[in-house]
Amino acid sequence: MHVVMDISVSPFGVGLSFSQYIAACHEIFEKAGLKTNLHAYGTNVEGEWDTVFAAVKQCHETLHEMGVVRLTSTIKAGTRIDKEQSMTDKIDSVQKRM
Repeated sequence: MHVVMDISVSPFGVGLSFSQYIAACHEIFEKAGLKTNLHAYGTNVEGEWDTVFAAVKQCHETLHEMGVVRLTSTIKAGTRIDKEQSMTDKIDSVQKRM
């Protein structure tokens, strides 16, 4: 099943900058062959359900290996079965109406 996810990763106890941890997760998503769109407060990820969620698990495991003791990810995930729709399709649909 195809899923479009928005994920925001929040490591605790590592200071004020999360950029190295976000970059590590982004690399995991790319190596998994997932489409991504980094934005100011998270990352959109698109792909097959099992691949996306396996990458999220790997992201948590990797950040823990990097020394993050506590980690929270906020996830919104959307699926639909009436038609195929990508992240780009969703954005294009809104921009046509602007």
